[in-house]
Amino acid sequence: MTAESSAPVPTAGPARPLPLTMGAAITALEGAALAVVGVWDMVSALSGQSKQLALNEFGGLVIVLLGVLPVLAARALLKERRWGRSPAVLTNSICLPIGYYMLESGGAMIGVGVLVGLLGLVGIGALLNPKSTAALYASHEG
Repeated sequence: MTAESSAPVPTAGPARPLPLTMGAAITALEGAALAVVGVWDMVSALSGQSKQLALNEFGGLVIVLLGVLPVLAARALLKERRWGRSPAVLTNSICLPIGYYMLESGGAMIGVGVLVGLLGLVGIGALLNPKSTAALYASHEG
């Protein structure tokens, strides 16, 4: 038996809990969707569908930048960084009134509103789950 084969195998830290992974995935999905809406707004302005080109271009850019924060927060959560939880919970919380107003619009938006609202609720629940809290705060205790 050699020294290499008898040495203990280093183990990685505890696996990331499923609720934290789910919360991060939902937040990343919401951020990506927001960025897509921003790009679509800018493209529609360039294609002549809008009469206020500069306003739509600027608005689309702002929406894209607003979509970047949830994606960065989701990435931080996957690395178990505490700072990512606040913007992620905020993003999921904003989905609740958006889903409600989509429901109120009627038509095809009812289904989209239900989906947006459910994603927000599940995201909040996953991010505030005790297992998620333990994973984010246990690694920082001395």
